[in-house]
Amino acid sequence: MDEKTRLVDENGIRLDGRKPDELREIEMKVGVLKQADGSAYVKWGKNIALASVYGPRECHPQWQRDSRKAVLRCTYNMAPFSVDDRKRPGPDRRSYEISKVTTEALESVVLVENYPNTAIDVFIEILQADAGTRCVGLTAASIALADAGIPMKDIVAACASGKADGEIILDLFKDEDNKGEADLPIAIVPRTGEIALMQLDGDLTREEFEKAFDMAVAGGLKVNEIQKETLLKEYKKE
Repeated sequence: MDEKTRLVDENGIRLDGRKPDELREIEMKVGVLKQADGSAYVKWGKNIALASVYGPRECHPQWQRDSRKAVLRCTYNMAPFSVDDRKRPGPDRRSYEISKVTTEALESVVLVENYPNTAIDVFIEILQADAGTRCVGLTAASIALADAGIPMKDIVAACASGKADGEIILDLFKDEDNKGEADLPIAIVPRTGEIALMQLDGDLTREEFEKAFDMAVAGGLKVNEIQKETLLKEYKKE
């Protein structure tokens, strides 16, 4: 993209033709991996993520066991071929960080106290990346847990907002993420309005933050509607 090309034009239209508060196209499926206890596929714009859930099952190593609750372990990974420049295989600092915040977000809704001395393992694999992968992965993991029948208070839904060319926009894609001024990923618990995850990369004024926050929450609620429709569609087959 030319350095002089605006990310948002004078009419508020973005490079990919979306309005400032418009999500990319989202497709979700559950039950896609038959050997997992629960699984999900999410295609969000050009992002593609697979999530799989195993457990509750015996916790190994034994020193990780907790007699009061299950141990929830999330592993986020980007495939080497998921980005334009081939990524070095294996975990890195970013994947450890996203694994940690994803675990914390899901722990806020999973009823881990129902399964003491066990482990619930969640694996998130990003097959194709175009910005916003932590939101895509968390969204996929949440419905994979529901597909596995893991009791939860609610389904976590995630969405990001941000700032590009001085405009507050929803659901940034790669160019907006790379060349924009801020990125604000948020995960919500829709029934209660709790925030399960919130991070900010960049600078926003108080007014800009409030606008971006409200926009991300509204986006998360739209994502949650797609999650519910996906799960209901799968259950109706049965």
